[in-house]
Amino acid sequence: MRHIGLIGVGLMGHGIATNLLKHGHRLMLLEHPGNQPLDALISQGATTAPTPRALADQVDCIVLCVTGSPEVEAVLNASDGVLDGLRPGTVIIDCSTAVPSSTVKVAAQIAARGGLFLDAPMTRTPKEAAEGRLNLLVGGTPALFEQCRPLLACFAENITHVGPVGAGHQMKLLHNFVSLGSVALLAEAAACARRSGVEAQTFVDVLSAGGGWGAALERLKPYLLGDDASGLRFSLGNARKDLSYYDTMAQDVQAHHGVAQAVRQMLDNACEQGHAQAFVPELVGLLSRSSIRT
Repeated sequence: MRHIGLIGVGLMGHGIATNLLKHGHRLMLLEHPGNQPLDALISQGATTAPTPRALADQVDCIVLCVTGSPEVEAVLNASDGVLDGLRPGTVIIDCSTAVPSSTVKVAAQIAARGGLFLDAPMTRTPKEAAEGRLNLLVGGTPALFEQCRPLLACFAENITHVGPVGAGHQMKLLHNFVSLGSVALLAEAAACARRSGVEAQTFVDVLSAGGGWGAALERLKPYLLGDDASGLRFSLGNARKDLSYYDTMAQDVQAHHGVAQAVRQMLDNACEQGHAQAFVPELVGLLSRSSIRT
């Protein structure tokens, strides 16, 4: 069993922490006002550290589960950051969603301090995080991947090694573009259906029996049929961030990204007009009420 540090106890990080403790690992959490309540984790044996440096000085593996590249870079490089306390041989596993070029830079900084690095962004939702059934897309050397696989298996069901450092974040952005793009398309169609007088059940039944069926429809279905947004507990602000990262990646490799720009514009409009904290399924209601101006 290893002594693990976890930075970022949000909706996803809380589930990861729960499962690390369930599998017998010692766990230290970074104290932060953005954390979910820690009482249950502390009652199961987790401890806390006041700064990233203090945490890094006491653990042999650190899991990062923060919002994105700026937060990853800050928690590593800030005064009293992880790099100030990093011990040689410490493994850092970044489960955040990040810009791949930033990931490569961060990995080099960690290596220069004697640390080891994997990018292992997640797919699925807080529900699967709590159940220990996340999907992980892992970038790093094959040897380090195999070394860390048993630890990753504590909180993930499907673990895919996709290539060298940065490849995990590349694949995560590709995945989220397809996933969020599909949801945005369905939300716009569902909003049009509402305004046209098409019954929600009819809309769902017809798409489910044809080419519109898929994970995006299943996650939107509770909202389409009952205004329940819990099927996809992912904020429009986070969706906007992920699409902006995809946009940056596509520009970096000079790939076409016209569809991504259209989806990002929809998310930009929603967030700039005060809906950044709404969950993604709520796009349907916002669009049908013309609450998002183009």
